Amino acid sequence: MPSAMERNLSEGHVLRTLLRFALPFIASNMVQSFYNVADMLIVGWFAGPNSMSGVNIGGQITFILTNIIIGLCMGATALIGQYMGAGNRKALEKVTSTIITLLVVGAAVITALMLVLKRPMLLLMQTPTESYFESDRYLTVTVIGLVFIFGYNALSAILRGMGDSKHPFYFVLTACVTNIALDFLFVAGFHWASFGAALATIISQAISMFLCISFMIRNRFHFDFKFRSFAIDRAQCKLIFKIGLPTAVQNGVTSLSFLFLTAIVNIVGGVNASAGVGAVGKFNSFAFMPAAAISASVSTMSAQNIGAGRMDRAIKSCWQGCLLAAVITYAFFALVQLFPDQIVALFSDDRNVIEAGALYLKSFSFDFLLIPFIFCLNSFLIGGGHSVFSLFTGMLSAVLLRVPVCYLIGVTLGQGLYGVGWGAPAASTGALIAIAIFMLSGRWKHNAIQAADPPEDLEARLETDT
Repeated sequence: MPSAMERNLSEGHVLRTLLRFALPFIASNMVQSFYNVADMLIVGWFAGPNSMSGVNIGGQITFILTNIIIGLCMGATALIGQYMGAGNRKALEKVTSTIITLLVVGAAVITALMLVLKRPMLLLMQTPTESYFESDRYLTVTVIGLVFIFGYNALSAILRGMGDSKHPFYFVLTACVTNIALDFLFVAGFHWASFGAALATIISQAISMFLCISFMIRNRFHFDFKFRSFAIDRAQCKLIFKIGLPTAVQNGVTSLSFLFLTAIVNIVGGVNASAGVGAVGKFNSFAFMPAAAISASVSTMSAQNIGAGRMDRAIKSCWQGCLLAAVITYAFFALVQLFPDQIVALFSDDRNVIEAGALYLKSFSFDFLLIPFIFCLNSFLIGGGHSVFSLFTGMLSAVLLRVPVCYLIGVTLGQGLYGVGWGAPAASTGALIAIAIFMLSGRWKHNAIQAADPPEDLEARLETDT
């Protein structure tokens, strides 16, 4: 019997089903993005450009690690969605226990490594001397709290794969309110600057994770979070990595390209440029969240429908998702073109920071016109297991296009931050062309997850279907 956490997305009107699933997801991502923005806003208001730069640079490294884990979780979400659509509860139980165990172990290992490697990474990023101490403090705290960041993302991915996008929203909303209150207490009240912002973020993520665990236990989720339940099923682990690792690598490489971009920004303009671009980055993460949430909803809905043999519904959800994401993101594009200075001024009243950020935002914002289609089409393909192709487009975008274009126009041609901003839309254009070629080839119609199913899981599904 389905629990309160489960919802079948392979039935009902496609657009209404997509909207009912996507709207809480959009709200959840917007809220989560808002409390990330709150760090930069409150640090900018009460601690100044050096601390803003520290939050930006230290946060970039944490962002890479989080995005890698989110990519791996997308593999688990796709599997859970397809198993839900196919009615294979045995495989569903195995994949959930496997992903939770993997991420607990991964958080411990990555935390230990990052505490050793954080100094070389900050130096590699050309961290300005004025903001090095703040960057180091921010990074140290967030690295120590990685288990909470990884844990919440894993549990949310499980719930969404099962069709529940509503409860993760409640958890992250509670965390957002807590984060903002703690930001004011630690940064404005105690004057802890970037250290206070990082501490507020980690405490908030921990609250989200424990709320999620409590909800799952109350609803008799098959994983009870006791020691005996932590186990790795080799077949499901292989599938998680087969589907999720390319997306994790793609997310990591994409985020890594922003590290190189940060280094280029530090070369071009120093601490004011770093603070300005950091402010723009926080705004962009907020502006992109609706498209990211809709695309993740497309991935879950596509996975369930493909698993249930309803490719027509999967395709329809993809194109309707593209349209919804474009409507919202294009509104942000118009806002940015009209009020770039005012947007950056939300984060800082320093005139140099505002000018640097607005200059970068004017060119970067053209990426808003392309992102909705890239996000939704890639998520549709991941729902069908085509994460290797998604990795290809990510590598093409991040490695071959974004960083070279940023350096060429920004540094070589002397266009500064305005030139650096053109790297993102140039990279997205290349990725969108590659996706269009793949879609036209017809190879996307092949369900890569069912083709890779271990024999015992395939047999279990067949037994369930009969």
